[in-house]
Amino acid sequence: MSGTSLDGVDGVVARFEPAMAVLAHAHRPFPADLRGELLALNSRTDNELHRAALAANGLGRVQAEVVQALLLETGLGPRDMAAIGSHGQTLRHRPGEFDGTGYTLQINQPALLAELTGMSVVADFRSRDVAAGGQGAPLVPGFHAQVFSRADAPRAVLNLGGIGNLTLLPASQDPQGVVRGFDSGPGNALMDHWVQQHLGAPFDADGHWAAGGQPAPALLLALLDEPFLHRPPPKSTGRDLFNPEWLAQRLAAFSAVAPQDVQATLAEFTARAVADALQREAPGSADLLVCGGGALNSHLMARLAALMPGRPVRSTAAAGLPPLQVEATAFAWLARACLDGQAGNRPDATGARGPRVLGAVYPA
Repeated sequence: MSGTSLDGVDGVVARFEPAMAVLAHAHRPFPADLRGELLALNSRTDNELHRAALAANGLGRVQAEVVQALLLETGLGPRDMAAIGSHGQTLRHRPGEFDGTGYTLQINQPALLAELTGMSVVADFRSRDVAAGGQGAPLVPGFHAQVFSRADAPRAVLNLGGIGNLTLLPASQDPQGVVRGFDSGPGNALMDHWVQQHLGAPFDADGHWAAGGQPAPALLLALLDEPFLHRPPPKSTGRDLFNPEWLAQRLAAFSAVAPQDVQATLAEFTARAVADALQREAPGSADLLVCGGGALNSHLMARLAALMPGRPVRSTAAAGLPPLQVEATAFAWLARACLDGQAGNRPDATGARGPRVLGAVYPA
């Protein structure tokens, strides 16, 4: 999995029978030139087709490095694996727009990955859901339901990558319960951009810079006025909306706000978008589990907890799966569902017309 944070590729070796277990986890950062290309390709640029094709090759090679690291750590070989689930890198996400169908675009090179690893690859998970009238996202609620559901109470799961997405889980003993999910708004994308611009760091480690600033109330209200935040689910978004241009437009009237206070405001914006969405859509959820890189930001986790008193906010590690392993394990689960001919989407989360088998298989 490589998400909207654009920090690299995470991979796991996952076994699902007789019970789910993650046997290994590996991460490889993107080389600086590849990360720069992937970031540039999120917006209109020159010679896009050529550049995207070469970036997909580079992505495939980093993915292959992750696979080899996992095999080395576990002592397993290609023939021990059913398949690789490869999400690819989202460049554009515009479901339902333009012609009524829209599109979601992940560059990927599953054929090259199959050649480099000698393993079957399952890829292109999102496009079938979009073709069926859905958002193509979020796709992880079915996996979250299997791994994180509580028998006694509803629960929320938040992934804080570049974008934030929520899964709303009913109590598993509730026969009328429905699994839902949607994007809450920005996760780390705007904060990462701002700290890169002003400190030259890839991200605000542990939220330290934001914690030293003060949120600007008027700026926060202007950010929270974004129409996407007030739309009802199903809904999804990405860097198509929450990008540096979006931020620059909203900062234009607030040039007197110090850069560190802008960072504090962006952290508060991310936390408020989540808290407000939960209050609207799932006020009865008993607790919130957080995964993704944002779960390692103690300032952001503290702000989430402060905005939701009485609702414990914890990393998914408290439920048995470390936060940096959740998304990759989810796409292993989706790959397995594809090979088994089982639906991977949850229509109540994506808005699709019904359950669909997701993914295309590139045989070893």
